[in-house]
Amino acid sequence: MVDNVITMQRKKTRPIRIGDITVGGEAPISVQSMTNTRTDDVDATVKQIEQLQTAGCDIVRIAIPDMAAAQAVEQIKKATKVPLVADIHFDFRLAIAVMERGIDALRLNPGNIQAADHVAAVVKQAKKSRIPIRIGVNAGSLEQSILAKYGGRPTADAMVESAMGHVNILERLGFHDIKISLKAHDVPLTVQAYRMMSETVDYPLHLGITEAGTVKSGVIKSAVGLGALLAEGVGDTIRVSLTGDPVEEVRVGSEILKSLGLREYGPTLISCPTCGRCRINLQSIAEAVEQRLTAIRKPIKVAVMGCVVNGPGEAKEADVGIAGGTEQGLIFRKGQIIRKVSETELVNSLFEEIDAIIREDI
Repeated sequence: MVDNVITMQRKKTRPIRIGDITVGGEAPISVQSMTNTRTDDVDATVKQIEQLQTAGCDIVRIAIPDMAAAQAVEQIKKATKVPLVADIHFDFRLAIAVMERGIDALRLNPGNIQAADHVAAVVKQAKKSRIPIRIGVNAGSLEQSILAKYGGRPTADAMVESAMGHVNILERLGFHDIKISLKAHDVPLTVQAYRMMSETVDYPLHLGITEAGTVKSGVIKSAVGLGALLAEGVGDTIRVSLTGDPVEEVRVGSEILKSLGLREYGPTLISCPTCGRCRINLQSIAEAVEQRLTAIRKPIKVAVMGCVVNGPGEAKEADVGIAGGTEQGLIFRKGQIIRKVSETELVNSLFEEIDAIIREDI
């Protein structure tokens, strides 16, 4: 790492435990995702959880829309190792059921449970089982009374007030094992709400841009919003919300953290945008390298550069790389040229060096 890197000062929050993962305090920022299978389809849900864990997911949330899903938690927990969060709305009985079956955390807004004794029952079981609760406020589903107070539209103040209403319910019951999220599809609104909440409480914050869209658009919105907050030291765990395969959420979340120097996970690919000097098919080479790197977990920096003029020099921080020539290219390590090979052999030759680096570190 270069000497002049800027160190971000994280906001100090109180830590909570979700299974064997600490969220908040000085713990690394964790990456979360959510299954999109039917939770009562145990086999499909377990398979997807395993795929998420393999991709680097630290915590997985599962939907609990009914008692069949709640009852499936016991089997899912036995078949998986990653900490699981139950996503529950309104029905306190589902919360009790999943806690009795070994869930690691709840996503539940206590203000949405009408009866005070039902809320108290949930809190009593959560205390007994040492299970934290995430309060999740979404701009699209704020209480009508709060919306009316703020002119009928979601604002950062409205989102924070909603979250604090739920927080106060739990605090009055002596419960402080809390995590908070304030999500909107609007990036500036989300950023403003999290900034305000970070100044208001010391509970850990779960960052996300909700309903961000498909991979194409959602990646940009999530990177901008989450990146802005993380760069300010706000946030303890993140979930990138994308329409599609949740494994992509994990990959994007990990890349966001890696780009800010907040997570060291798997390879980092450096590739140039190309210019008129490039005489190899750099795009296809870079895509082939990126695909093969998905099977590697070592935090190694790999560069794919289009020409020998700037390649080795600009990518000297890389562990290993390619610098293109005319239908051929150079393989280099730490800026030093190793050998010259034909264009068709560049990718295989690169991975020979990568494999050698991995063996050297074993």
